[in-house]
Amino acid sequence: MNTSAVKTQQSPAPEVLAFFDKETNTFSYVVKDPSSASCAVIDPVLNFDYASGSVSFEGANAIIDYVQKNNLKLEWLIETHVHADHLSSAPYIQEKLGGKLAVGEHIRTVQETFGKIFNAGTEFERDGSQFDHLFKDGEEYQIGQLQCHSIHTPGHTPACMAHIIGDAIFVGDTIFMPDAGTARADFPGGDAATLYDSVQKLLSYPDRYRMFMCHDYCPNDRKLEYQTTVGEQRRHNIHTGEGQSKSTFIEMREKRDRTLGMPHLILPSLQVNMRAGQFPPPEDNNRVYLKVPINAFK
Repeated sequence: MNTSAVKTQQSPAPEVLAFFDKETNTFSYVVKDPSSASCAVIDPVLNFDYASGSVSFEGANAIIDYVQKNNLKLEWLIETHVHADHLSSAPYIQEKLGGKLAVGEHIRTVQETFGKIFNAGTEFERDGSQFDHLFKDGEEYQIGQLQCHSIHTPGHTPACMAHIIGDAIFVGDTIFMPDAGTARADFPGGDAATLYDSVQKLLSYPDRYRMFMCHDYCPNDRKLEYQTTVGEQRRHNIHTGEGQSKSTFIEMREKRDRTLGMPHLILPSLQVNMRAGQFPPPEDNNRVYLKVPINAFK
């Protein structure tokens, strides 16, 4: 792919609507082609109560209602990575609306790692076949007439992808709002140096390109935000902005990550999301179970 051509051409502005899940601080998006009814859904959330093991679909139903009421055509369901903080509702939405369920091709690495941690049986394929499509680095695709391409942005996880859709960049967990910095890099397969390089890929786009966050934790009690620009990130990001060297970033990121606890929903999330949002198969009593591996994430 000729990335310089993609960066310099005047990209159209997709219509973007954010949906926020308060329990997991997660933003999901409906991204619409301005010239047609075609759209994509990015990082949809399943409502899951860990204490009771109960599942509900309030967040997914809000997305479904919006798509249906506006007579949109869902073409893609995109996961930016295997999330560790929420369960995906992509299969539920796909059942109602159709579309291709997709993730980055390095999902295979994540499946191999966590397949071992959770001792998944032979029924669990480690080849990404649970998804309809596996994006490659630099791959071009379309939402209606809207030109899009994917970029491999590892560091937080090996399978992280950012998606450039028109003039909008959906960054997953690679980078947060400028006053919040970047994602952690201490999960299995994560790496601070690699994360720094991935952020630089995103900051190479024009200043005017919009960036859409996957999470916002509202540092210093500011109001919730989900959108910034490449220019704002380049100038003001507290971890990777102007004047921040790679060595300084690595030292900061590794020191900070040692102080962080595990996300509340990491154990159920990984088991479900590595299966493209599907739960493990029922056991012989026809009941589905999720595992708690002891001391796997010390």
